[in-house]
Amino acid sequence: MSKLQEISTAIETGKKKIIKGLVEEALANGIAPLEILNQGMINAMGIVGEKFKANEIFVPEMLIAARAMKEGVEALKPHLAGNKAAINGKFIIGTVQGDLHDIGKNLVAMMVESAGYEVIDLGVDVSKEKFIEAIKENPDCKLIGLSALLTTTMPAMKFLVAAITEAGLRDQVKIMVGGAPISQEFADSIGADAFAADAASAAAIAKSFVA
Repeated sequence: MSKLQEISTAIETGKKKIIKGLVEEALANGIAPLEILNQGMINAMGIVGEKFKANEIFVPEMLIAARAMKEGVEALKPHLAGNKAAINGKFIIGTVQGDLHDIGKNLVAMMVESAGYEVIDLGVDVSKEKFIEAIKENPDCKLIGLSALLTTTMPAMKFLVAAITEAGLRDQVKIMVGGAPISQEFADSIGADAFAADAASAAAIAKSFVA
């Protein structure tokens, strides 16, 4: 098995403890950092996402794979410094105002980070002002994610999309929405660019926006 295959398998199976060593061995063997990231890691998380969508694995397995990926990325970061091709841009995510749920949001953040994005997580109960401020502070951000679990906070998504448009930032970012009560129909009705039914779908959508 090649070193890249070993890395890929370790991420797919969530072997967080050995991933750093495998990355260091691959670097010592002269494998380029970007090759390790793309062929060894991002591809592995793509497989994990497909398995999740096919109900072959579930949230716990996806979480441990994402954690292994995170560990691998940490080991690679010093070798990717200044390499813009290493990431697909920035992704700002938060749970909308009035909603304190974060499990789904955290999983999406990890999966989108695994797809090669730098993630800026604003947390929960995030006001539209805070979202807009974050977009302005990160002009290279091309994608934002809005999460809600309560039906009572769904209107906050609509107000936020309108506020981003009003602030003249709508052309800068794609808006992805998700959460238990959210549907494609709702996403369309508020003018969002995409609806993600789960974290694996969110990662696939994020990748499609930079394809």
